[in-house]
Amino acid sequence: MLVAGGTDLIPNMKRRQQVPATVIGLRGVADLRARRVNGSITLGAMTTLTSMVRDTELRAKCPGLVQAAAQVATPHLRNMATIGGNLCLDTRCTYYDQSYEWRQAINFCMKKDGETCWVATSSPKCLAVSSTDTAPMLQALGARVRLVSAGGEREIAVEDLFNNDGMQYLTRRPDEILVDVSIPDQTGWVSAYWKLRRRGSFDFPVAAVAVAARLNPAGDVEDLRLVLGAVASRPLGVPVAASIASGKRLTDELIAQLADAAFPLGKPLDNTDYEMTWRKKMIRPLVEYALRDVRGDDMADARMKIARQIL
Repeated sequence: MLVAGGTDLIPNMKRRQQVPATVIGLRGVADLRARRVNGSITLGAMTTLTSMVRDTELRAKCPGLVQAAAQVATPHLRNMATIGGNLCLDTRCTYYDQSYEWRQAINFCMKKDGETCWVATSSPKCLAVSSTDTAPMLQALGARVRLVSAGGEREIAVEDLFNNDGMQYLTRRPDEILVDVSIPDQTGWVSAYWKLRRRGSFDFPVAAVAVAARLNPAGDVEDLRLVLGAVASRPLGVPVAASIASGKRLTDELIAQLADAAFPLGKPLDNTDYEMTWRKKMIRPLVEYALRDVRGDDMADARMKIARQIL
């Protein structure tokens, strides 16, 4: 297995969730820290989340991405964690993210060493949930990733990097390294990321919303991308969002309509913190908060209430 910052892999190895025979460290590969700006922005996979949060140009062009990076874990972990690692973050589940002895006591689970998905015992596939913060936002920004192996390289949309499968959640092949992330020119676009969790730091998302909107000078929507996070085994785009909003002003009525369109897609299961029914109900207000943020409303009070931090 590849190790970047190690903030996900090392704890998983300690719990014997992942037991690679060989671990390949990427910290010494200087090219993986490259940063290029030419209208678009390219970030090497080893770019730390802390450096992203401190990047004033990235904050100006992609505020939603900086908001997502700033809400990952704690400052200590963000100093080590990388954008490539957060994109490839292992899916999580109440029945999987436990000590070896705890998992052994329930005869393990489908994701590791067992045969049953304890979230839904009749499910033919693992239902562990995608808990990456940056992936939904990068998907909303229309970003692409470059994957390199000894056989060559290929570039795919961030959306195509994921499967809706708790075990086989990445389309990256075992012989490929995620080298960098390219974000297209964001001129005219505004973005926001909202995350639901119990504490104001450290915790993974139990629901999240990423929004990127291109507005004309009059404030009408020319394009809009809306992505839900932490409610499935992959980030979920809301494909009808653009057609609903195209050519319209982001009024309260339109925002409510978009929240209604997103609501049926998110189907949280009983595999993370909080009750799944409440997480489901929170999809609507999270979408509304994110869209109001993009509209330019003062969301400081709501942000403190939901995120418990000033971004």
